[in-house]
Formats: sequence, C-alpha cells, structure tokens
Amino acid sequence: MALRDHRDAAHEHRGELFGSREPFVLGDAHGAGDPFGITAAALVLVDAHGLIRYWSRRAEALLGHPAARVIGRPAGFLLAGEDAAASALSGARRVGEGWEGVSAALHSAGHRVELAFRACPLRTEDGDSWLIAACEVSASFRWEVDHPVLWGVGAEPPPDALTAHGDLPVLLPCRRQDGPGAGTAGRGDRDRTGPRGPLAPATAGERRGAARSGPASSGPPKRPAEDRARERLASLGEAGHRIGTTLDLDRTVCELAEVLVPRLADFVAVDLFQGVLAALELTPGRLVGGSLLRAAHLSVREDLPEVVVAVGEPAHYREQSPQWRCVASGGPIHDPVLDEATWWLQGDPVRREKLRALGVHTHLTVPLTARGVPMGVVTLMRWENPDPFDEDDLLLVEEVVARAAICVDNARRFAREHNAALTLQTSLLPPELPGHSAVQVAYRYLPADAEAGVGGDWFDVIPLSGVRVALVVGDVVGHGIHAAASMGRLRAAVQTLADLDLPPDELLTHVDDLVVRLADEAEAATDGPQVMGATCVYAVYDPISRKLSVARAGHPSPAVAHLDEPVEFPDIPAGPPLGLGGLPFESVEFDVEEGSVIALYTDGLIEACDRDVDVGFERLCFALAHPDQPLEEICDTMVRTLLPDHPHDDVAFLIARTRSFPPDQVASWEVPADPSAVHEVRENTARRLDAWGLDDLAFTTELIASELVTNAIRHACGPIGLRLIRDRTLICEVSDGGNTSPHMRRAHTTDEGGRGLFLVAQLAQRWGTRYTATGKTIWAEQLIPPSHTAT
Repeated sequence: MALRDHRDAAHEHRGELFGSREPFVLGDAHGAGDPFGITAAALVLVDAHGLIRYWSRRAEALLGHPAARVIGRPAGFLLAGEDAAASALSGARRVGEGWEGVSAALHSAGHRVELAFRACPLRTEDGDSWLIAACEVSASFRWEVDHPVLWGVGAEPPPDALTAHGDLPVLLPCRRQDGPGAGTAGRGDRDRTGPRGPLAPATAGERRGAARSGPASSGPPKRPAEDRARERLASLGEAGHRIGTTLDLDRTVCELAEVLVPRLADFVAVDLFQGVLAALELTPGRLVGGSLLRAAHLSVREDLPEVVVAVGEPAHYREQSPQWRCVASGGPIHDPVLDEATWWLQGDPVRREKLRALGVHTHLTVPLTARGVPMGVVTLMRWENPDPFDEDDLLLVEEVVARAAICVDNARRFAREHNAALTLQTSLLPPELPGHSAVQVAYRYLPADAEAGVGGDWFDVIPLSGVRVALVVGDVVGHGIHAAASMGRLRAAVQTLADLDLPPDELLTHVDDLVVRLADEAEAATDGPQVMGATCVYAVYDPISRKLSVARAGHPSPAVAHLDEPVEFPDIPAGPPLGLGGLPFESVEFDVEEGSVIALYTDGLIEACDRDVDVGFERLCFALAHPDQPLEEICDTMVRTLLPDHPHDDVAFLIARTRSFPPDQVASWEVPADPSAVHEVRENTARRLDAWGLDDLAFTTELIASELVTNAIRHACGPIGLRLIRDRTLICEVSDGGNTSPHMRRAHTTDEGGRGLFLVAQLAQRWGTRYTATGKTIWAEQLIPPSHTAT
C-alpha cells in the first residue's frame, strides 16, 4: 500500500505544530543531540546524473548498505516502493536554498526505514550535485518536540530574533500574537476569513503586540508560560499517539474526538462530507460534493444531551451557521462569548434551545482540511469548563485537527484503494456457481479487514467433458489491486487450461510457467525485484467412476468428510508454490463414496487469529463432522468455528457434496477395429436412444457416432470404445489408443474424405478431445429437451 501512515502525517505537519518553517539551526555549538548535525546525520552526495558519489559511515549504519555497494548506483534504488520518490517530492518543503521532507527507504535487510531528509544543492566541477542529510523520522520529530521545550515555547522571542548561543547562531521561529492586544477582544463572532495557521508570517500589528507583551529577554520564560507550553506539547504528543492508530476512517474520527474531550472541550462533533465517507477521489481546491454527515461526537456527559444529529445522519447546518462559514472561508470561527443574542442562532431555534439549556458559553469551529482539500468541520463547545476558548486554545485545536485531517485523508485514500481492489476481485470471482450433476456446491469468500487489504484468493467450479467437474481454490501472494489483478489472470488461465481437459499435474505445470512469465514481466516493467507467486489446489471429480484426482502447488490439502468415517486429509504431494519454475507436480487419484463432502480452502481459514495450524485443522474437522447437513449450514459452521470477526487474511473455501451418476444413464460398448463394425455402432446407438425416449436425436447421434468410430478405425489404434451419457446434454464419446490430435478441415469438392470432424462440429453443440494415460477420447455434446434430461 502506497499510503503514508499516521507517523508520516505527524512528520509532515511538525512544522505547523511549532511555528515558522524559515530556515534555522537546532542544537548547541557542537550540534549535540540534533539528528541533522553534521556528526549525527547520514550524509549522501548525489551527482547531476542521480548517481551516489559519497556515502558516510552513518548512512551505512542507518540503512545497512556498505559504501562499496551503493557508490556509483542510482539513488532511486534505495527508495521503498515505486511511488516513494513522487511522495517525497510532493511532500517536500522549500527551506532557504534547499528542500526538506520525508521519504521511505529500504534497509539492506529488506524492511522500510522512515527518513527525514534535508537536501542542499552544490556546485561541483561535474555540474550541479546534491548533498543530502538524513535521519530517522522519529529522531527528527522527537528533537523538534523537545527543543522548543528547552527554549520555552510559551515565551515569545522578539520577532525575527537571532539569538547567539555559544559560537553557533540559532534563529528562533516567530509565533503570531492574536491575543486581546491584537484587537480581537469583545467580538462575539470572530470570522477568520482565511487560514492563519502557524506558518503565516506575523503582521506588523502582531509584532507590535508581541513587543508590548513584554521586553525581549534571553532568559527563561515565566513559570505560567512554561506550564502552558508543556500542557500544549502534552496535548500534541497525546494527539500524535492516539490519532491515526489505524487506517479505519470511523476509528480515526473517534480518536480525534477522544483527544479533544474533556481536555479541550466539553463536547465535540466531527462532520465530514459524503464524498469523504464514501472514499471518493477528491481534488485539491474544490469543495467536496454532498452534504455534511455526522461522523462522530463525544461529550463529557454520557447521555449526550447536546446532540442534535445522530451519527451517520445529515447535519443540516444553515448557511449562516459557523460550520458552513468555516468551510467556505477555510478558517476557524471563534465565538468566545455565546448567548441567546448571538446572531447566527436566531435562525436555528433547535440548537439555540439546546445550547441555552446546557449553558454553553463558548463555541469554536475548525475546518478539517488535508492536502488542500476541505473534508469537513470540527465543532467544540464548553459549559462545564468555565473558561472561554482563547487564542492559545484555538492554536492548539487547529494543530490537533490539522494532524487528524492527514490521518482522516490517509484513511479515506486507503478505503478508496481497498474498495477498488475489493470491487476488482469480486468482479473477477464467479458471480454464481453453475449447477452440476457431479456435485452440489457451496462456498464463502471473506475479504480481509480493511488494514490488511484485499488479497488474491479465488475459487472456481469448472464443468468438464464426460459430466466431470473441476474444483479449484487458489491464493496469490500479496494484497491490493495488483494481487486481485493477478488473481484474475490466473483464474482465466486455469479455466482455459481446464477446457483442454489436462490432468491436474499437467495443468499446474502450465500455470506455473505462466506465473514465472508474469514475474519476469513485472520485474522488467519496474526495474526491480517483484515478489510474484501463488498457491493452488486443483481437483477433478468423475461421478461415473466416483474417483477424485487432485494435485496441489504449495497449497493445503483438501479435506474429505466421509459419511461413516472421520474427516480425512489425503496424502497428496505438496508440490512447489506456483512461480518457482522447473519443479514437478504430482496427481493422486482415489475413490470417493457418494455423499461425501470435499472441502478446498485457502490457508487463511486454518491460520486465522495467529493460532497454531494444528488447532485450525482440528476445528475444520469439527465443522465437517456432519457431512449429511445442508452445505450452507456447514459453511456457516466453518465461518463461526474457524474465523474471527475481522480476519487478517482473505479466506476462500469451496465445499462440494459428491454425487454418483445413475448407471442406467450410461451405455458403453467395445468396438472392433473393423470398418464393418460401424453398422453395429449405429444400431446400438439407435436402440439406446429409443430406450431413453430420445428418438428425435437418433439420426444425428448415429451420424456423429459413426463418423467418430470410422476416424478411430482409420487413423488410430485399438482398443476402441463408444460411450453414450444422458445428462443435461447427450454426450457421445469415442476412445482409442492413439495420441494423435484430430484436425478439422474443409474438404475440397474432389476429396473423397475429410468431412468427418467438420460434420460432427456442425451437428454438435460442443466437441473436443481429452487425453488419457492410454490414449485419447473425442467427445461431442448435443442439446436435448429439458423434459428428457436425466434427473
């Protein structure tokens, strides 16, 4: 998944938490403790061609790559994921002559390392190069949190103050002064017509207000300011730890409410646009479509007396409401004094009465905006807390909401990708399984929880010639859209190969070759290694012989629930997973009594909840212990017994109850390898169709049988056999001992032969060839009226 998690979001907004992003140097004279200090940071020099020319020892320690392995290689190979470079560039911020931002790199051991970086251009004899200093995101964030505490965040330094510290100058960032001295006191409704976050430069009035608030001093701030700063940092730290712990949108907005109540407000409501909750694609600078819906709310009182809108319902704010004005202006709306005379309450009697009854005295709305997209609004109120919201509260709420907005947007993006992958996968799975004379089937597909992402599990039931049926369950490595797309390609390949009537082991061999080619294509397309693999179990059941032939490729063995014996896991060679190439697969054939239940499943079924796999097999046996129950009830028992409410991996399973084909619906004869035997074949065919009440098909069936038998006598070798099967279709099969492939062609007017298969193809609905261990079988199917089909 290419989305950054909440830790990335915290780093992306750390500048908004602590003021101006003008270039400044952190640390003491020796750079001690500063992760970007020259002795502490990982230093990399990248030339004008994007090649690494210098690699410090600290870089080697941070990412595990020795200098000899990286010098001279493109810097891009260090990035984790195909979109890491784009993500880093889009999130980078201009600082002086250089840039700073965050990115994900690959450690030599294979895991991701989240990095904060600063890049500075250098002029060299070979052209423009870049000097890059990097450290772990956690170290950078921790330093920026701790450092302002040492200097006293609550105390305002003189504007643009450059304070000497030892031999190293340190430029402290400015903060705005929107206090009473700035001319905002006494306004019952203060409109912020534009976002004035911590990044906005201080106005002249603000700077004069800052100067009047006290003389500039390099000494320690007063104790109240220190306490307020520490309280503010504690709130921010709590927000960083508690908001965005998952990529679940509902949980994220609830976490925001839990951070704000009761520390900052007595009540908070989070309203999001419909497009956000529906995980639609959003465009920066454009208002999201749809109305505001209540996503979450929280109160200091359990009975929620202040709630006007239920969760999930439209908020129905009027145009003059602070919420709509907040969204329209992009800035907060602050009512430090709220009473019945407040003008915007006059048009909303329901809310006015609620606020009056509770004694709400101060009101604050803050826009929820991320990456330039307005996604909703957060409303805060106080009545038990006697203090009105002041400017420090407003600043803190803005910073907390800004951090939460990134987490909400990450959750929305993840939900969008998850929904797209789930839609793709669902569209690639069979919409419904066909009815079949050989088996009765039921199935379940349960996608993983939202954070794990959609996987590549699939199943299929494929009708084969001779009333046989193929049962398939597979699992593609990985999650997301790529896994779902790969699953669709493999399912299509298995269906195509199954139509050729290949034995299970041969079919898996061909699928294995396909996976190897797909992996090679993926590696060539992305210029890097790609993990591409899958597991699969393929079984063919013949209801006439009641035999099951199974082969598997690194997949769990199917379970067979007998009517009078314990559940069995047949000993089938595991075979390698698909994608390794060059290794053999083996088929195993065994008898299955009528009424048995065959269960094919992915490993997510027996490995759910990270329990021991033996426990999973025991529970599967318990769920299959009564194969005479309806299949849907068995499926429900399997889900209830083996799976948690939110499985961490996709689960697909297919169960089939075997049927035995009635002997009186099958007729077979041995045919001598003599042209004179064709006459007897026609007579036997006519008599059998008369017994089945299919006289209307007698002529065409006699013609098909005689043509196929004649071909076998002329072009193949014995033994030759004829079999008629009455199912939903009438099937005529001719077997011989040859292994040559029949070829249909159009005969010329002067040819005396060559029209046999062409004639069969015109008379039959379908025809084909399957190969056996002793030769081949050519078959042809004809439609018969539903009233004459076998029951």
